[in-house]
Amino acid sequence: MSAPAPSVTWHDVEHGGYDADLPLWRELAGAAGGPVLDLGAGTGRVAVDLAAHGHDVVALDRDPELLAALADRSPAVRTVTADVRAFELDTTFSLVIAPMQLVQILGGHGGRAALLERVHAHLAEGGLFAPAFARPLDAIPEGDASPPLPDMLERDGWVFSSQPVAVRERNGQVVVTRRRQAVSPAGELNEDTVEIPLDVVGVEEFAEELAGAGFTALSAREVPETEDHIGSVVVTCRR
Repeated sequence: MSAPAPSVTWHDVEHGGYDADLPLWRELAGAAGGPVLDLGAGTGRVAVDLAAHGHDVVALDRDPELLAALADRSPAVRTVTADVRAFELDTTFSLVIAPMQLVQILGGHGGRAALLERVHAHLAEGGLFAPAFARPLDAIPEGDASPPLPDMLERDGWVFSSQPVAVRERNGQVVVTRRRQAVSPAGELNEDTVEIPLDVVGVEEFAEELAGAGFTALSAREVPETEDHIGSVVVTCRR
């Protein structure tokens, strides 16, 4: 078996261990009673879990390497390589979910509007759309606060570590800087730094965008913060 692609490894390091939101996605999928579309599915953190609980899941992501890893982990999940702002599928869904910060990495209002148009077209009448929002401003440390502990993963003798080392506002976004380190079985260290920009968009602003796209906002569900992750809110709305 070939080694996972770097994108797969770092996706697993930085996202694979997060599970605070899984009970909510399970609840929504159970109530929907129909097929689920997971947008920005990555390596399947949510899609694989929902499939394991008996749900019919389609996982969509623009990175084919991430989806290949997902397919290996759960052959029951149908995978689709596409941009969430421009996809066309042959079915409609009872539930469409956008976990974590997907709606905050689409390039602002225009990207979100394109996403909403595509989601609306793929929801069954009365179907539910549930996107999650992080609160990136909450992650900006106060004073001399120490950075959080790194996310870590051991794989085939390698040890991978990703630590948020800075969070700052810039041009209407919050930019998270992460230091990625990989230590080989022989002890060699490789290090890189990446920046992850997140749009700062509030629930009220997004509710207006939803209304303009033909959705009816229903409620906001809180996902509490954990020792390692900031909290988030999941907006639920219907077509």
